[in-house]
Amino acid sequence: MTDTGVTGDPPEADWTQVQQSAEFRELRGRLRRFVFPMAGLFLTWYLLYVLLADYAHGFMNTKLAGNFTVGLLFGLLQFVSTFVITGLYVRYANRKLDPLSDRIRADLEAPAAKESE
Repeated sequence: MTDTGVTGDPPEADWTQVQQSAEFRELRGRLRRFVFPMAGLFLTWYLLYVLLADYAHGFMNTKLAGNFTVGLLFGLLQFVSTFVITGLYVRYANRKLDPLSDRIRADLEAPAAKESE
């Protein structure tokens, strides 16, 4: 039996070293540069919706077409914004996060691949 275990899994990585690596710090920074501003933007948008619903009854009750009001439009736009943010994140992750995380994973798995040869 080798040190890779019965299942052929790579040996345990030094996760502290991985976490302190420049590539991992870059990955974490890229993630934070997207997530924090987007979360702040969405929470501000949601807070605006809640405040308008609570304090601007007349405005939110303004009819746009039939019984369709500004409040209903804003409520539906909450769902739309969620899907837009999800799409933006997927696109960002595919372009900026996944290539770097694939590189980190390859570096971790490279020693195990050399040992199995």
